[in-house]
Amino acid sequence: MSEVFEGYERQYCELSASLSKKCNTASLLSDTDQKNEKVSEIKSGLDDADVLIRKMDLEARSLQPSVKAMLLAKLKEYKSDLNKLKREFKRISSANAHQELLESGTADAQTVSGEHRERMAMSVERLNQSSERIKESRRMLLETEECGISILGDLNQQHEALIESRNKLHGVDDAISKSKKVLTSMSQRITRNKWIVGSIIAALILAIIFILIFKLSHH
Repeated sequence: MSEVFEGYERQYCELSASLSKKCNTASLLSDTDQKNEKVSEIKSGLDDADVLIRKMDLEARSLQPSVKAMLLAKLKEYKSDLNKLKREFKRISSANAHQELLESGTADAQTVSGEHRERMAMSVERLNQSSERIKESRRMLLETEECGISILGDLNQQHEALIESRNKLHGVDDAISKSKKVLTSMSQRITRNKWIVGSIIAALILAIIFILIFKLSHH
């Protein structure tokens, strides 16, 4: 549902109720000046109602097809309501309206009053429905916002856990690198010691052979 459309809808319902009340009042007035003043107010109100209908029509046609169809159906009812108001205004403002009202008497006045009450009740019901829809939309928005905040909190915790795990992995990598260096150094030392021991053994063997040769040559 479009909040813009609902805003125009609320304004129209309030204006429709006000115009209906003014038409009812004007139809009962006997003073010409007062009646002319009321007729002028009704005409201005009808012009405003026409503007609101056009705005609702433009807003409805700019929405998605599913929402558009529903709003245009509602708009059709408002247009019908506005046409009734215009017909009532035309009857009141016509040259012989005053005479017709006098002839119709109390019965006609009661009929107009009944129609007015019915229109007022309809307008109040529409306003209540619009108010409920707005409350429901706000409730859903709050729930969505709370859900979003919760998800962001979980993502933040997961991000921190990933950073901590990455730091631990870096520490393990460093320890492995140091161990490799120590093992390499030890291996090089062992190899070097082997060569030294081998050299000493070879030297001792050569010395023994030289001594034996020396002794044998002097016998």
